[in-house]
Amino acid sequence: MTLTPPALLPPNESKRLATLQTYDILHSLQEPLFTEVVELAATLFNVPISLIALVGADEVEYIATHGLPGLRSQPRAEAVCSMAVKQQQAVVFVDLANARSLTAEAEAAARAKGLRFYAGVPLCMPNRQCIGTFCLIDRKPRTFSAPEQQVLEQLARLAGQLIGVRQYCTVSAASGLEYWCLMRSELTQEIRALLAAARHLIGYAGTHVPVPANVLEATYGQLHELCWRLADYYPGSAPS
Repeated sequence: MTLTPPALLPPNESKRLATLQTYDILHSLQEPLFTEVVELAATLFNVPISLIALVGADEVEYIATHGLPGLRSQPRAEAVCSMAVKQQQAVVFVDLANARSLTAEAEAAARAKGLRFYAGVPLCMPNRQCIGTFCLIDRKPRTFSAPEQQVLEQLARLAGQLIGVRQYCTVSAASGLEYWCLMRSELTQEIRALLAAARHLIGYAGTHVPVPANVLEATYGQLHELCWRLADYYPGSAPS
């Protein structure tokens, strides 16, 4: 196992890892619900790759992947996602070929996969600890606007809430795994409805970089509404 360089560790690393362990999802199988969310992101932003990454002590586990089939984990030092966790804020590389702040391992891994653009935002839980990232990746350079980042952050907020609902259901004596399976099915339909709406909007507006403002605004509103509804199931997670 490749050990993570100390330079990649945020000041709150121990609290961050404790939070990640609390939610008991680091080594879970990829679930269709989370896969639907990254498909929504890839479709909305017209990129070939979208991932939800959980950043452990030395490994990054991908609980949802779109566009990189078979990717399950990689050393933390090789993952661009580690930068967003280290900085605890959004990280955007318009062209990874010209990035200067990546580790040598991450630069080599991106080059080997032919990756050029990266935008990742922290995946935070209600205690504000960052357990991973929600990211977009392209095989060609592209720009990324502030409104696009706002919608990506909302997608990350949704993913964090879904992880919280999953944990809340599975540990509750009154609900348990069976209830989570029911919730997961219902929420999957919700995400598919958002995906259909996004495709409809894009069909009229066309695919552009950046994403047209009306598409972003409509999608942001729908995501915000879903996050509020999820707060009923996951106390303390209402969006700001």
